[in-house]
Amino acid sequence: MADQPTVFSGIQPTGRKTLGNYSGGFRQYAQTQETHDAFFCIVDLHSITVEYDPAVLREATLDLAAMLFATGLDAERSTVFCQSHVQAHSEAAWLLSAVASYGQLGRMTQFKEKSDRHDFVSAGLFTYPVLMAGDILLYQADLVPIGDDQRQHLELARDIAERFNFRYGDTFTVPDGKFPEIGGRIMDLQEPTNKMSTTLSSEQGAVYLDDTPDAIRKKFKSAVTDSGREVRYDPKEKPGVSNLLEILTVATGEPIDALEARFADAGYGDFKEAVGEAVVDLRSDPRELQRLLGVGAEKARRTSEPTLAAMYDRMGFVKPEAGRFFGAARPRGL
Repeated sequence: MADQPTVFSGIQPTGRKTLGNYSGGFRQYAQTQETHDAFFCIVDLHSITVEYDPAVLREATLDLAAMLFATGLDAERSTVFCQSHVQAHSEAAWLLSAVASYGQLGRMTQFKEKSDRHDFVSAGLFTYPVLMAGDILLYQADLVPIGDDQRQHLELARDIAERFNFRYGDTFTVPDGKFPEIGGRIMDLQEPTNKMSTTLSSEQGAVYLDDTPDAIRKKFKSAVTDSGREVRYDPKEKPGVSNLLEILTVATGEPIDALEARFADAGYGDFKEAVGEAVVDLRSDPRELQRLLGVGAEKARRTSEPTLAAMYDRMGFVKPEAGRFFGAARPRGL
């Protein structure tokens, strides 16, 4: 067991990452690596559940690794790796499917939303929450930093862990979620009552982490605010300004009340310009991505192996023994 509690989070490489991904997830990762034994997995196996281009997946995986290191992850303090590099994830998903119910999977909101948008619905799209549960449980994670939209998947992982522990004996840590109080749900810049989304937002409504600095500035200058000139946090009455305040506090670390005071006498134009510049300042350039991913994968394999072995043992599988079926001990007929 590690001296520190363990944190795990998985991030899909496909789909352009928005400021919402950073605020709801990436930002928390750098914080938790200071106090936890941290595992951050690029869940490339999840990306094949819908139609995709293999070349794009390969490029997107490296781009996401760059983004993770650029937003503060340190390979010396965190284990950053690709899901497909650690075979235990696929094996654990099959074993855990025996304790996941069809009804639970059918109620997953993301499955309903994604299946409605595709003519061909793969079985993987239906079952991938079980793979996600395996991702988390293999590392005996105490904490899972995720955005608000992943609550349902974390609850499924908790249910699966509890059911497995009840049937087969105490095997998994039942993880808790870490949801950001501020910035957990960044809204569309053009429609601030809707969540910022890779698939549903307009080009001007979503801020992508690979946008150029000029593109970021332009999007914030055209962001929808509210009537009046007061920079005040009130999500119900002033959703546009409140969204921008959340983005600014995420980018700068400055509390919202201090930001309200700082922009008390400023117009919306100056305020939006300041938010745009703060987001531009988040960008940086990472190096040695493939080497760092290789280092992370090796540590992830070593860490996940004992849990996977315990799963096989407690579910009643026969352990392989080297040389067992050779010589005098070889069973008849083999």
